[in-house]
Amino acid sequence: MADESDIVKLLEEKKEVIDNCIKKYIPEKFDEKYLEWALGKPRYKYSVEALNKSIAEPVWDLLNRGGKRWRPVLFLLIAEALGGDPKKYLDLVVVPEVIHNGTLMVDDIEDQSETRRGKPCTHKIFGEDIAINAGNTMYYLPLLVLMKNKDKLSDKVLVKLYETYTQEMINVSSGQGTDIAWHKGIANSDNITEAEYMQMCAYKTGCLSRMSAKLGAIVAGAGDDTVEKIGKFAEAIGVAFQIQDDVLSASGEAFQKKKGYGDDITEGKRTLIVINTLKKAGEKDRKRLIEILNIHTRDEKLITEALGILKKYGGVDYAKGVAKEMVRNTWKEVDSILKPSDAKEKLKKFVDYLVERSI
Repeated sequence: MADESDIVKLLEEKKEVIDNCIKKYIPEKFDEKYLEWALGKPRYKYSVEALNKSIAEPVWDLLNRGGKRWRPVLFLLIAEALGGDPKKYLDLVVVPEVIHNGTLMVDDIEDQSETRRGKPCTHKIFGEDIAINAGNTMYYLPLLVLMKNKDKLSDKVLVKLYETYTQEMINVSSGQGTDIAWHKGIANSDNITEAEYMQMCAYKTGCLSRMSAKLGAIVAGAGDDTVEKIGKFAEAIGVAFQIQDDVLSASGEAFQKKKGYGDDITEGKRTLIVINTLKKAGEKDRKRLIEILNIHTRDEKLITEALGILKKYGGVDYAKGVAKEMVRNTWKEVDSILKPSDAKEKLKKFVDYLVERSI
């Protein structure tokens, strides 16, 4: 198992650097100078107060709550491991991190979640209309990094970066749509195959880590084949990270306190743990688990009952095993691509940490 303290220290060291980059493109407080830089000269007059209240405040309320910032760190490690100079392209860390937080903001509305990172969700504080608009704005504001630095990038690299962004944004919406259809029950959610779940995860969760890695590979000057292999590697990391989230949600007390007790049960999520349990469970337990998932309950007794069924059939242990095997297999695929280096060693420890973390 990776030494968690080393990786936690790395993430903490990079967090301030990443946040400072974000503030260059999305400051905590907008003024007229920034708005003209970001949006262009107004034909009439900007309402600075309105844009601060509706965008800057909710965006930074969420960003300032923390988060691991692991996707931008992945970008930096990949770029360095492939022989690039991550400092030269540091501002690109803004892209995956801001988009990721935007998806969280919108996802919380779609899931009717109550808490995020230990506090009320953005829509609970600012209202759904503000949260929807701010979350959507976070999908596009990071493109300022490409727009404002196009003179520093070749046309070929710039096109590849835009194409990667566009494709992954299409993918993340497709993954989220699939997940919503399942937990709302508008598509058959009682007989989801493991392969269907993994594809949903590859799009919903895997795509932003894939985007991070591919951006890092592109700016490092990697060929198309290497970019794709690195992308698939990062996708597997993202999927394994999601599976570990599901494991912690079902069994990690500290994690549950931070996220909200039994949120996945309340949301009716068809996680890998649930899918595996439904496959193994006796008819009575299978029927009962589906019943609890479909009522989207916040009753702690019912949530505890559902979690008990998941543990009874070994769903948690099974999911843990799948996540670890994915990481082992995907590391083999990129091991030969990456030359021995300090960045490669850090990357290996980093990947192990993401799958084995306790919170």
